[in-house]
Amino acid sequence: MAVEDDIQFERDGHIARVWFNRPHKRNCITVPMLHRLDEIITEIEGDDEIRAVVVRGRGNTFSSGFDLDSLQSDFIGSSTAMDVAVVSAKVCDRFYNMSKPSVAVLEGYVTAGGFEVMISCDFAIADDAALIGDFHIRRALFGGAGPIYRLPRMIGIRKTKELMLTGKLLTGKEAADFDLVNTSAPADQLDATVEEFVSHLTDKSPFQMKLTKMAVDRGLDADIASLMVLEHLAVGVTLNSDDAAEGVSAFLEKRDPKWTGR
Repeated sequence: MAVEDDIQFERDGHIARVWFNRPHKRNCITVPMLHRLDEIITEIEGDDEIRAVVVRGRGNTFSSGFDLDSLQSDFIGSSTAMDVAVVSAKVCDRFYNMSKPSVAVLEGYVTAGGFEVMISCDFAIADDAALIGDFHIRRALFGGAGPIYRLPRMIGIRKTKELMLTGKLLTGKEAADFDLVNTSAPADQLDATVEEFVSHLTDKSPFQMKLTKMAVDRGLDADIASLMVLEHLAVGVTLNSDDAAEGVSAFLEKRDPKWTGR
């Protein structure tokens, strides 16, 4: 199969849908898939029609992580051992810092590399019965794409240690209680839950979505005084935007806004 078959990209109106498509291997990830995902991110960023990204796995499973056959043959015990971490971290960081919001839809196994992709998304919605966790330690491995810096910011240091040091798996329902995902739903309600959630992202100003996401992403990376300056600048830029003028006018005129993304 070509890598375009292993990771698929579809445009659906204002939504980009990215699919892992190796269900015969629980959608485990390879380096060519990471390079293709990097290309897809560039395509998404360059398409003004796309306002949100949904990431999912075919065959009712998200991703069980990096392909261990490839890991064993190409990286373990090799001078290239660190390369897989470098490319994984780069692509996951690009995903995290995209200007457009991303939603991971979690079914089946969401472990190791699949878990890292999930925590690089802005939001996650899980099937109640999904199995979610870092998992690396069960194979004496270490995650190279975000657990030590993304997870503590999401769920705190104690819960991070609980997941990373035990290798435990949480159901989707437990992950929602753990503050690891936004919400969970029974399998027969998952699609409707996702579409409802995404609809609240695609109807917003693309300009303001980009600015707000960028500012929030930096919210834990600086001191309060510096973040206050960032807020001041963000407000100044906002009040000079076409979309802000349109949003206020639409409210006062009791009509739906027409966003230009500027």
